[in-house]
Amino acid sequence: MNDTARARARMVEQQIAARGVRSKLVLDAMRQVPREAFVPESLRDLAYQDSPLSIGEGQTISQPYIVASMVEALGLNGGEKVLEIGTGSGYAAAVVAEIAAQVYSIERIGELAQRARIALSENGYEKVQVLHADGTLGWPQQAPYDAIVVTAGGPGVPESLKSQLKTGGRLVIPVGTDMYNQKLIRVTRVSQSEFRTEDLEYVRFVPLIGEEGW
Repeated sequence: MNDTARARARMVEQQIAARGVRSKLVLDAMRQVPREAFVPESLRDLAYQDSPLSIGEGQTISQPYIVASMVEALGLNGGEKVLEIGTGSGYAAAVVAEIAAQVYSIERIGELAQRARIALSENGYEKVQVLHADGTLGWPQQAPYDAIVVTAGGPGVPESLKSQLKTGGRLVIPVGTDMYNQKLIRVTRVSQSEFRTEDLEYVRFVPLIGEEGW
């Protein structure tokens, strides 16, 4: 095991498992994805620190625990079709792709979308498709989804995203009336017209910008 792999293993044990993430699929996924490949070269020495990092364009890669916690909240068992809103560097999409069958990811900033495509391709994540678009509207052409994860905080849950969930599907999103302080919630589609909402934890994300966001 090289130094990077050891740092990744320590990250999983000390920052993620120690805080209560229990899913073996999620822990294994976090052990597999090279986080250093999804941060700017100048910050690669900090890739396994317990903190978010800047990826440019005013955006960040979330701290490892938050990524793991959100993916665990999706309740994936393997084989799912997942929609991600907010590709960022592509790191969280790679983590999800270690478990799911197909990942569709939307990024509103063109430069980040292109960088993410390159990083994902170079690291073998061919089952992730990245679209440069308004993520608050989802990706209806590929719907319905087993799970949707939103990596930016909105004032509410976009109706477009709810409509693209399968019955039984789960949507995890930070929501709050403050643009920079939110509560992570999970929305489960119980039937065509009924949704159940659960509060998970307090978080802080960049704002969800778009037609059905801020």
